[in-house]
Amino acid sequence: MTSAAARPETAVPPTASYRLQLQPDFTLRDARRAVPYLAALGVSHLHLSPLLEAVAGSTHGYDTVDHGRISEQLGGEGALRELAAEAAAHGLALIADVVPNHMALPVPERLNGPLWQVLRNGPDDPFAAWFDIDWQAQPGPVDAPERGRLLLPLLGDRLGAVLERLVVDGEVLRYHDHEFPLRPGTAGLPLPELLERQWYRLCWWRLADEQVNYRRFFTVNDLIAVRVEVPEVFEATHAVLLRLHREGVLAGFRIDHPDGLADPRGYLRRLAEATGGAYTVVEKILTGDEALPADWPCAGTTGYDALRRIDGVLTDPRGAEKLVAAYRRDAGEPLDAAAASRAGRAEMVAPGGALAAETDRLVRLVGRICAEGPELADHSPLAVRRALEGLLTGYPVYRPYVVPGEEAPAEAVAALAPAPDAPATERLVRELALGRLGRSAARDEFCHRFGQTASAVAAKGVEDTAFYRFNALLSLNEVGGLPERPGLPVDGFHRWCAEQERLWPASMTALSTHDTKRSADARARLAVLAELPEVWAAECAAWTLAAGPCADRSTAWLLWQTLLAAWPVSAERLLGVVLKSAREAKRRTSWKEPDEVFERWLTGYVRGALADPGLCSRIAGFAGLIAPFARVNSLSAALLHLLAPGVPDVFQGGEEPLYTLVDPDNRAPVDLGALAVRLTDSPEPRAGDLAREKLHLTTTALHLRRAGRLGSYRPLAADGPAAEHLVAFGRGERVLGAATRLPYGLHRAGGWRETVLELPPGRWTDLLSDRHFTGGPVELSYLFRQLPVALLAEGS
Repeated sequence: MTSAAARPETAVPPTASYRLQLQPDFTLRDARRAVPYLAALGVSHLHLSPLLEAVAGSTHGYDTVDHGRISEQLGGEGALRELAAEAAAHGLALIADVVPNHMALPVPERLNGPLWQVLRNGPDDPFAAWFDIDWQAQPGPVDAPERGRLLLPLLGDRLGAVLERLVVDGEVLRYHDHEFPLRPGTAGLPLPELLERQWYRLCWWRLADEQVNYRRFFTVNDLIAVRVEVPEVFEATHAVLLRLHREGVLAGFRIDHPDGLADPRGYLRRLAEATGGAYTVVEKILTGDEALPADWPCAGTTGYDALRRIDGVLTDPRGAEKLVAAYRRDAGEPLDAAAASRAGRAEMVAPGGALAAETDRLVRLVGRICAEGPELADHSPLAVRRALEGLLTGYPVYRPYVVPGEEAPAEAVAALAPAPDAPATERLVRELALGRLGRSAARDEFCHRFGQTASAVAAKGVEDTAFYRFNALLSLNEVGGLPERPGLPVDGFHRWCAEQERLWPASMTALSTHDTKRSADARARLAVLAELPEVWAAECAAWTLAAGPCADRSTAWLLWQTLLAAWPVSAERLLGVVLKSAREAKRRTSWKEPDEVFERWLTGYVRGALADPGLCSRIAGFAGLIAPFARVNSLSAALLHLLAPGVPDVFQGGEEPLYTLVDPDNRAPVDLGALAVRLTDSPEPRAGDLAREKLHLTTTALHLRRAGRLGSYRPLAADGPAAEHLVAFGRGERVLGAATRLPYGLHRAGGWRETVLELPPGRWTDLLSDRHFTGGPVELSYLFRQLPVALLAEGS
């Protein structure tokens, strides 16, 4: 790896960005109307969700169907240019979300023009190079069995059960709303023969996990991977966005899921060269102490690493551990959080698992490598598979970044280097993953594909399985989270901030995104539970008793924390999240094998709980009890987010309290017009009004950033009996930030008492309360008399 100083210079970074989730109910024209408000809020950039044409009605835009145009359902290129012009008139610029890893396999299929051509013409079509298809995994048409074909797991039942629903209409084969092109010359054939002559095989959707032969986005069958490592594919899929960058419409890019790419660094280098070093951040999930590769030409990540540190410093680790113990006793959970993650990974790659087909593709690839010469012969596919299962289950982070022909990174070597006594087949697989057995097309492919598969196993096995099973404290189960290591000491937070400022000063930071399972304020409520674990465990038991016997105690913990996080919440919102969570957990029910009896019971249980006035009164009472402490956590998290090193990305609506849950709950349009009215109506906070307090804090900090008043980061420490409850730091010599942590413990211990913070010499103004202080020791009880946070500027 190269040093941070060796990375190419990027364009002037944002001071802060604001994420807008574009969709048919919130288009580019709606975004244009919001520009004056967002400029008044204080951001420098608008961070737009994907812009290229997506599946009709898409509420997220990650299901691209046409790289050649800006989405017409969002308003088209004209509306984008109008937005850019309005933004520029207010001193703002645009960041676009780029989806390089995959396209939609849409309904009807003709909407994806390149894929339509491949379905019609097979592996010889020029567009075949676009898609990551293992043609040889499926026998080809009856007249070309050696050529292979594409498996399309789209049928609602086995082929024989739905034959009468397949209709030939000219040169098209129809199945309900699906449309498939017919291979030239086959339209007049009897249906059974016609099906055998196509370059695709239609099959029951349940066969996908075991037999699919195209790389997907994780396990999503209707998102087919794109090979942007091929230069002409990169150019074709990025042409519109790069042109708009050259023309000044777009200023920067957010790269979705770089771990899905064959060569993330190579992609970023190509993008940097094409844009001249535009501001670019990557949705790279860093696990534990993992560092972003220093030789990636980008400004940093999209901020999940910051989210984990901010949440961590505001979470009581001792209380969280007690909560885990109570949960495991009550739910009968035999595994700890780390073991649950390993089990989730293992299930993904096991035969019949959701990523079994991807694992089998690696096995076939090893077989091709072993056939290249006698020195690697005689490794059984079963032994290869077992070795791969072990490596993919135990890999400590999302993926290795081995580049064929280069020395493997130290982190990859530490995780993959074989032990001296490793079995021969395991040694083979490990050495291939490290690129140590020489070069060939197949060996190079294995390096790339192992990394791509590892990232899918991590995402699906941990985030989308274990994090829905281990329900001790849901605020820990966030993207990139480590529930087995709850909490972060204050000095650890300061060290991370200093490291960020040194290595990645323009990296994004985030608290809420379109992919967080719970918004920042929802997690702030849940963090209070770690400070009163015994109280919460008793409360959880009482709610369960009031609601009636629960068929699954782990689900009860999930239900009550979800209900509390979003309280008050409608039955429809709560049901959507709880049912999704239960299916993702894959214990009592799942997406693939839904248990209708359990789901009916769960639906009735949730509705019954919300219909019980006595129980709802008790829930409301508990929510009210922890509200003062949740308020502290919300404001402290916001201040740390807005003042820490990096570029804070404010998720739409997050400038006020936002209690949203996992998608699609968190992707609904936000009434920015109402926010604008509240900002204009009264920018000053009102005592006890968290919405105005948070809005005032947000706009004050953002304007301070935009004015360029934040200098280098330096930690500050309090002195006194409650010093551990303070996170304080300077940003240069003239700005100080201070936030309260673990507020329930602070309250229980008697408050700040004689704890003081030494202010540097000068006259200081708290920009949040307009109170004035002089340099020297200030009692924290006085500093935080109005708010649990302070933003001090010298000489103001």
